[in-house]
Amino acid sequence: MTTVLDQSAMERRALRHPEKASNADAPMLRKPEWIRVKAPVSRAYAETKAIVRAHNLHTVCEEAACPNIGECWSERHATMMIMGDTCTRACGFCNVKTGLPYALDLREPENVGSAVARLGLKHVVVTSVDRDDLDDGGAVHFAETIAAIRAQSSTTTIEVLTPDFLRKPGAIETVMAASPDVFNHNLETVPRLYLNVRPGARYFASLRLLQRAKELAPEGFTKSGLMVGLGEEREEIMQVMDDLRTAAVDFLTIGQYLQPTRKHNAIARFWTPDEFSALEQIARAKGFLMVSASPLTRSSYHADRDFLALREARRHLPTS
Repeated sequence: MTTVLDQSAMERRALRHPEKASNADAPMLRKPEWIRVKAPVSRAYAETKAIVRAHNLHTVCEEAACPNIGECWSERHATMMIMGDTCTRACGFCNVKTGLPYALDLREPENVGSAVARLGLKHVVVTSVDRDDLDDGGAVHFAETIAAIRAQSSTTTIEVLTPDFLRKPGAIETVMAASPDVFNHNLETVPRLYLNVRPGARYFASLRLLQRAKELAPEGFTKSGLMVGLGEEREEIMQVMDDLRTAAVDFLTIGQYLQPTRKHNAIARFWTPDEFSALEQIARAKGFLMVSASPLTRSSYHADRDFLALREARRHLPTS
């Protein structure tokens, strides 16, 4: 008996981004000198990787192909990505795998807590894929993960970087009831580019999520991030800053978009370090407590030291 394998079907199933397979190839611009990073080689990097693997966890550092993974993992800082490695959205910029996710791993919160304790993290960032297939978008799983970290590493401060919980009533209330130290949700880009960059999201829904998080925990910190290099104008970025301040967001990160493959959104241009410095100055003038803006800035890059600076900045606010 002869078995015939449909090789083309197997290749389709193996695609990381099947929804982008028919996209025309976009040019890949050569990275400027200020974007290049060293390959990870340290012993601490290998130890961090081993701990992540031993606990059967995913990290956004790997899944999103973060350029800072060598530096961060060498300092034993890994950003945990919960609810699997497969996202239900198909954002034009993102390298995380898309498709139909598996069921939640009910042991994952405890595994995250154990890994955080093993790594000795003073501050941890927990993010996730979008899980539009779940009734609550994964809000309870976030809350259980926060509780598990606190149970196993009580002094670790916790930052969550959540999806937008679009059309998931009660989700943000569930997450904030678990009292994360920082609530983060990235707007990613300017409203004009949402249809191309974040087609499954809605700008004002994301903005309202951040505002609601602050309403639920006025003493907590809120944070959001933007990418540049997708064709946005400087004035549009300034408008987003104003929108975020209206929502009382405390901390803004701005980094350069890096194109994962030829099938993803093309890079319109690379912003220079001087331009990032100018954006940081503008953001600080608009009233953000903390701003991190550089070509390699990402939401969780230096999140531990930035959290300490954020807390210190609030201490020095004038009292009314």
